[in-house]
Amino acid sequence: MKKKMVFFAMLLSATSVCQAQLPDPTRFADQVAELAKAAKNVDTENLILFTGSSSVRMWKDLDERYPDKNILNHGFGGSVMNDLNYFLEPLVLNYMPSQVFIYEGDNDMSSQIPAENVLVTAKEVVAAIHAKFPKTEIVFISPKPSIARWDLQSSYLQMNDLLKTYAEKHALIKYADVWSAMLDSNGVVFQDIFLEDDLHMNEKGYDLWAEVIGPMLK
Repeated sequence: MKKKMVFFAMLLSATSVCQAQLPDPTRFADQVAELAKAAKNVDTENLILFTGSSSVRMWKDLDERYPDKNILNHGFGGSVMNDLNYFLEPLVLNYMPSQVFIYEGDNDMSSQIPAENVLVTAKEVVAAIHAKFPKTEIVFISPKPSIARWDLQSSYLQMNDLLKTYAEKHALIKYADVWSAMLDSNGVVFQDIFLEDDLHMNEKGYDLWAEVIGPMLK
């Protein structure tokens, strides 16, 4: 009995730690409401929807790069996977996307949220999208390397491996490997593809993303 009590105490403690690591999603409520308002009359025919954290939000020329595609950018804040799950309806489910590109995991790793937990939430996101749109393809963009977070590369590699393995098991789930595209021949992240914060990308960085993501657009 004593061993059981210790086990459950440890389990509750681990759960509490995990929950404590998750930031409050409602911090993005105003931003999400603005995105939903701006997309109120969006054309949903052959819609390709991008969502996720600031690397998507700051991709300002996304639709200009692909003028023949119907693209909606719903990147928001410095979000984590749980934030996307919380706001999935106004960001994704209120539309009828043929394809959804998701970029989350970057801030999760920085916030020390366990990769396994992020994957669990990612699966919840997929389940919710496919429950409403069973034929929609979902593409997970790998969390990117950066100078600012290079010391966390082992966590990023674990997260990316989990997403890639998950995608390989499902026909309607894909994995876009931007991590590899952003490394030089020595396996070190390129130094000239970032803004002054060494985290967010400049145009050269997005050029590398486009090489990976462009051919995947339906």
